[in-house]
Order: sequence, then structure tokens, then C-alpha cells
Amino acid sequence: MTSRVLPGRSRPAPPSGRADAYPEGVQRILVSACLMGRKVRYDGAAKPSGDALLAAWSQEGRLVPLCPEVEGGLPVPRPPAEIESGAGGAAVLAGAAKVLTPDGTDVTASFLAGAQAALAVARSFGVRIAILKEGSPSCGGLTVYDGTFRGRRVPGVGVTTALLELHGVSVFTEDHIAEAAVRLRELA
Repeated sequence: MTSRVLPGRSRPAPPSGRADAYPEGVQRILVSACLMGRKVRYDGAAKPSGDALLAAWSQEGRLVPLCPEVEGGLPVPRPPAEIESGAGGAAVLAGAAKVLTPDGTDVTASFLAGAQAALAVARSFGVRIAILKEGSPSCGGLTVYDGTFRGRRVPGVGVTTALLELHGVSVFTEDHIAEAAVRLRELA
């Protein structure tokens, strides 16, 4: 299925342009837009996944690509951002940590807005599974960078992952798509 991106958005319009045009009765999966080849990362690049299951789900119309950072209003490209002290997404949601760029610019509001947008899209499509980009301050599912901008990762989840999980969405990284498939079968 070829999709086009809505103006100013990172997620695709359905084939007819209507949200109800996705196949009926198909369990949707929210997926990081960069994993689908969209150039929405902070550096203007994509991180396309070559996973066969992801490709098959795309053909079935299951995938709902979205970049929380773009949805939150951040441009492409943009400065990198990390959660201060590697505190993780739950701390950001609780107001106990900020998301900062290397020069100290606080971009927390954009990350929170993007997480809320992802949750709204997940709810509108009945999404119960997400496959998100590991290491991202939005999408990280196992690790995030430590806030020093030195390339060091620490255990933790991104802001969007934390919010989705709080609302019952099972989040997997691009390295755990087989586990996502097991969860999809459990939901069938």
C-alpha cells in the first residue's frame, strides 16, 4: 500500500484520505515513522527497518506510522535531544525531568505534545501494539541516552513509550518485532 503523508504530519493519510478507509477488523500497530523510511529523525534521516513482518503488516494496512517529535511541532532536521540525567520518560511525564538539547534548550513541551498526539492516534485507531525506535527520547523502549550527549545509553523508556504503556499499549522496539507478532496473535 502506498501512502502519502498529510501536510505537516509524519503519519500517512489512508488510501482514500479518510480515516475510516483502513481495512475493517484489522488490529492496527503504531510504528515509528523513521522505521518506515520517512526522513523525520532529528538529523533529517530515516532508519528504515528491513524486517519482513513489518513489511507484511504494511501491505495488510496494519501500520500507522507516526513521529511523536514531528507531531509535537519539532522541525526536521532539529538539534538532538536527551532526557536530563537519563531519567526516562516517566520522570518527564511526572514533571521531574526535562528534555533538553545540547545547548540547554528545553524541548519538553514538544515531547509531551508529541506523546499526547501519539496516544490520540493510538486511541483513534484502536491500537494496542506499538513498534518504536530504540534509544529515542520519545520512542526508546529499553534504553535512552543519559543526558550528557556523549552517546551513552542507560536503561529507561522514552516519553511516548511511557505514556502509551500507561494507557495499556504494548510497546516493542525494532529489534523485538517477533515478540510483537506473538502479542498480535494473542489479541486476535
